[in-house]
Amino acid sequence: MQIPLRTTSSAEVYAANEEWRSARLPRCPLHPAGGCGFARHGSYERVTPRRLRIARWYCRLGHRTFSLLPDFLAARLPGTLALIEHCVAVSAESRSVELAADALRGLDVSLSSAVRWLRRRLCAVRTVREAMSSMAAIDLCVTTSIPVLRHALSADILSRLPSPVGFKPP
Repeated sequence: MQIPLRTTSSAEVYAANEEWRSARLPRCPLHPAGGCGFARHGSYERVTPRRLRIARWYCRLGHRTFSLLPDFLAARLPGTLALIEHCVAVSAESRSVELAADALRGLDVSLSSAVRWLRRRLCAVRTVREAMSSMAAIDLCVTTSIPVLRHALSADILSRLPSPVGFKPP
């Protein structure tokens, strides 16, 4: 289960200062009263951005791990929310998804792979916007950037939103 780690650090600062080492989860989300064997469970490295680790905890009684995901990272997609926002902007300015995908991914991958990569991000952002517009408690402002939105929303709301902004299970 992913839980937001509130931070104002950028990915570079977070990695350079190894902020995952000082991240704290004071109690088990499943057993707030304790007694479940809740303990730190190390960390894992994200593929992108490189050198960035995520702090983890484990509930022995609930057989579940909990990860503190920094506000700048996308949930269930590699990379940062700023990168996803950049992809959406490039796509909006391009004449086609293929041209946008080619501009974003270049010669690293085939065009069909780049298009699939971009469409996953576009679809994810569209799904988040649709979910937010259906939630009466949230006044969706289309000018709000995705990273700012993640940082501003409560953990309760984030648990009901899909990735890459929220942590709702697929």
